[in-house]
Amino acid sequence: MTRSAWRPTGRDLLLLAALTLMWGVNWPMMKFSLRELSPLWFRAWTMSGGALMLLTYFHWRGVNLRVPRAQWAAVAWLALPNILGWHGLSIVGLSGLPSGRAAILGFTMPVWTVLLAILLGEQGLSRRVFISVVAATAAVGLLAAHELNALAGNPVAVLWMQGAAFCWALGTVLMRRSQLGLPTEAITVWMMLMGSVCFWVLAPLFEPFPDMSTLSAGLWWSLVYGVLLNYGYAQVIWFSMAKKLPPSASAFSIMAVPVVGTLSATVIVGEVPRATDWAAALCVVVAIAAALIPVRAKSEA
Repeated sequence: MTRSAWRPTGRDLLLLAALTLMWGVNWPMMKFSLRELSPLWFRAWTMSGGALMLLTYFHWRGVNLRVPRAQWAAVAWLALPNILGWHGLSIVGLSGLPSGRAAILGFTMPVWTVLLAILLGEQGLSRRVFISVVAATAAVGLLAAHELNALAGNPVAVLWMQGAAFCWALGTVLMRRSQLGLPTEAITVWMMLMGSVCFWVLAPLFEPFPDMSTLSAGLWWSLVYGVLLNYGYAQVIWFSMAKKLPPSASAFSIMAVPVVGTLSATVIVGEVPRATDWAAALCVVVAIAAALIPVRAKSEA
């Protein structure tokens, strides 16, 4: 069955909904963790735990995780934007922003991906791309203006999140253009392990070692969520569905993540979304729809 002929079963829809929910809820869960744990230590703990979990699972499933010696440098190069860029800059940005706002800014990534594709000559500038760019710019402008006007605003964190979104987009483009011939699972696991090592090196250089005696039970549960669900089970679901997931399904899933993040933040960390947050979320939904659905559908026609 091809992706274009995909007909979702009840199980497919349930898994897709679970994936979207886990990715969306992860934003306020990360914000909850940052109340007690600094950003780089948080990434070091959760990413290394998630990478080891995926390594064990994929090895058990018989996935070939071996990387030829000549390709290690290429995998490391891919890890720079995909892991250090996206995961590093986003957690720093999240530490200075409400989680729903950070999720909205982070998920401008598809627009950056399309712009990079145009710059590299992979596609042309269309009316839909123009709409996507305008909508994403409006979202960033709304949230940046709020941060500039608020007494406790942090406009620099908006720049961190846009840098993270750009790195994610660049990593996506580089992954698409790479000719490694390795299973995506293997590339992902080894990129995460390389990134984990870097975060373990960077954390003690820039942040104090956390006082283990002060960490609450809630913090430990949030770390378990990050390892088992966000880095673990969500990745397993994604890999299991990626080959048959049509562009429209993946786009709608991505569009829903910042909305879920904004809604769940009210319950998890007590953030009350403002009108500008909802307006920005709507702009990002429009931007993702314009950037992803038509372009991918056209490429499969």
